[in-house]
Amino acid sequence: MASRNVKTIRSARSAAPRYELRLYRHGPGDSEMRVYRLPVAASEDGEPVFVGGLRGAGLERFEPRILRILRHHGVRLGLGAPGQRNVQGLDEETALVLGLLFRTLAPMRNRDNMQACVDGIERMGREEAAYWLGMVMHRHKPRRILQALRIVLNASED
Repeated sequence: MASRNVKTIRSARSAAPRYELRLYRHGPGDSEMRVYRLPVAASEDGEPVFVGGLRGAGLERFEPRILRILRHHGVRLGLGAPGQRNVQGLDEETALVLGLLFRTLAPMRNRDNMQACVDGIERMGREEAAYWLGMVMHRHKPRRILQALRIVLNASED
């Protein structure tokens, strides 16, 4: 009976979602970060699912804060060489926050609004971040959900 319980625990652990952060260095001053949900043993799909990514000015502006979030959660990124990628495993909470942050910031250009969104997402709890990211990833028109999130986050700054 004890061996059956251990087997159940192992299968439950393998069914938990796993995430990874991929850092690409395309060249000097041109970096990209992407979060992926890795396939689990219980699922049928074998491809990683894209959660969110950020490249360009948005990443350059907020890279120190993103690195601080990662350090806070125990993730250390080394310097990647141009043309190579650096892959790190993430826990679920970090992946939720980064995925939501990347998806929210990607189309934005106004620095003040971007700052308000970063501050608001950092203050979010795990459940709230999971709610918003789930809405963005599984709805037919995610741009509307992201726009609503941006409005809520910018209104809370006033």
